[in-house]
Amino acid sequence: MSASAPDVATEVGTSKAAARIRAAAIEVFAAKGYGATTTREIAASLDLSPGAVYPHYKTKESLLFAISLEGHYSALSAITKADQPTALPVDRLTSTVAAYVEWHARNHSLARVVQHELRSLSPEHFQAIAAIRRSTSKVFTHIIEAGDASGDFRTIDTEAATLAITSLGVDVSRWFPSNTHSDPAILAQRYVELSLRMVGAQGV
Repeated sequence: MSASAPDVATEVGTSKAAARIRAAAIEVFAAKGYGATTTREIAASLDLSPGAVYPHYKTKESLLFAISLEGHYSALSAITKADQPTALPVDRLTSTVAAYVEWHARNHSLARVVQHELRSLSPEHFQAIAAIRRSTSKVFTHIIEAGDASGDFRTIDTEAATLAITSLGVDVSRWFPSNTHSDPAILAQRYVELSLRMVGAQGV
């Protein structure tokens, strides 16, 4: 199996039991961190024996990989569904940034795990996730390039703008919710405004 094209159904698991294990692991990983969590703790949170996890995930790292695959594909799907290639670049960037930020806010526990535990993956699994992340970044890059070509944007550095926009979205999972920001939709609009200014959107 290629590291850049994993069999998602096989790696993630399609059974209800596997889904329950992933959901429990997400909460424990998000609260304690991957390194400080044991498979025994995850099983105990479901009132299961540690042996009940192994038929679905042979190792703790394979469980993290399954969660990472599911989470990263979910985030990519959110922005690709939000994007409308025939729309104006400003509208495209608005909808995709909003979708990306909202995804990280609404799924903050999952996002915290998949975005901040990457270095705990095996080299092969890390490369598979990195490929999905590159696909996600390309969505924003292509929109910014289209805006620069049409004159709607005046981006100083396309690559830096893409990195800044994606980094803003990822960081939401680290702190959301807070006393200041607890509404994903309102936060998304604030980040849209910041992103449009980053690319020098005309009339904004």
